[in-house]
Amino acid sequence: MLRTTPSAALRNAVARAVAPQKTVVSLGCRAASTHAISNPTLANIEKRWEGLPMQEQAELWMALRDRMKESWAEMTVQEKKAAYWIAFGPHGPRSLPPAGEGKKVALYTAVGVGLSFVIFAALRSFAKPPPSTMTKEWQEETNEYLKAQNSDPLTGISSEGYEGKGHVQSPSGKP
Repeated sequence: MLRTTPSAALRNAVARAVAPQKTVVSLGCRAASTHAISNPTLANIEKRWEGLPMQEQAELWMALRDRMKESWAEMTVQEKKAAYWIAFGPHGPRSLPPAGEGKKVALYTAVGVGLSFVIFAALRSFAKPPPSTMTKEWQEETNEYLKAQNSDPLTGISSEGYEGKGHVQSPSGKP
């Protein structure tokens, strides 16, 4: 009895036939990518990097990466400089902020704070007056009422030797 189906045997045979070709291709690319990168490609890379298409940037970086995997003594000075600049140069997320950005941020912050103050002042001007219970006189009378009722006799306003201000928290309501 055969446990392997004919289609599985065919897949295995095709995979074995294709596998050596992949190895040869990858070795060919690997050997081709270890040669020195031409000087015109690396010349003035600092000024040209931002203008290069993403595909060319990726290809150049991969070629430099492959060169860096080999002995650095075999790399040219131009390749070393280009690799350093691409890795650590002021481009992409490390680019310098545009001129005047600090002033713009300060201006927008000041406008936001000013606008918030105007909104607060407008809302405050249309608000109702404070309730009558928020006057100092009302709160003092509340203290007297609580003392008469013997409220919280252990630690509160009715306790012996109490020196706190009780419920008084507002300024006087008299003009």
